[in-house]
Amino acid sequence: MTHNKILVVEDDDAIRGMLVMVLEQAGFVLISAADADKAQKALDTDLPDLILLDWMLPGISGVEWARRLKKDSIYRELPIILLTARGEEEDKVRGLEVGADDYMTKPFSPKELVARIRAVLRRSGKMQDLGQVSQGDLVLDIAQHRLSIGEKQLDVSPTEFRLMSFFMTHPDKVYSRTQLLDQVWGRSVYIEERTVDVHIRRIRKILGEYGREDLVQTVRGFGYRFSAVEAPLPLDTSALSPLY
Repeated sequence: MTHNKILVVEDDDAIRGMLVMVLEQAGFVLISAADADKAQKALDTDLPDLILLDWMLPGISGVEWARRLKKDSIYRELPIILLTARGEEEDKVRGLEVGADDYMTKPFSPKELVARIRAVLRRSGKMQDLGQVSQGDLVLDIAQHRLSIGEKQLDVSPTEFRLMSFFMTHPDKVYSRTQLLDQVWGRSVYIEERTVDVHIRRIRKILGEYGREDLVQTVRGFGYRFSAVEAPLPLDTSALSPLY
């Protein structure tokens, strides 16, 4: 079973309802929106693992919104599958050129859609099979909302659980405080950057009780990185801009 979250953006109510039903039956968690503006608001509040995006939308088209998302460092790695009635080869090429990860022409088989979604999630490293993410001896159980080291369950708050969930699914990369706020708290919520530091200190204190405070590392001048690798890693700052 998967606990991946999918954002479906489709203006046709009947098709959107069908997509939600099919994907929920396949075990996905669904968010839905009828246009790009509503989808952006949903995205700023709750980051999904993949966007299923209709090409033709009222207002901003799906392909144009995909282009904007892929230019934003926060959403650049977010997988997008375009859905469209346009079957011409040049349209498919255009969709892929803006950064879409896959392309499906209507009508399509629900089974093929689910298979394509799972394939894209696997390629992007976002597939959350069995609802667990493991890094070394640290295990994050998404289904049971539990974080543990070995048999020891760690006492973390919901916010700290979300923060560790993001870190553990994006290991060995450095993220600024602003990026962590956007990813964990959402862009629509105003929170001071020092709030991140407070939660990081608490997480380190909890991990430190088991000698693992080194899992969350400070990269001076840039931000924070989660790594279960003991040896020093080269600095990967591809996800961010320097802090000033």
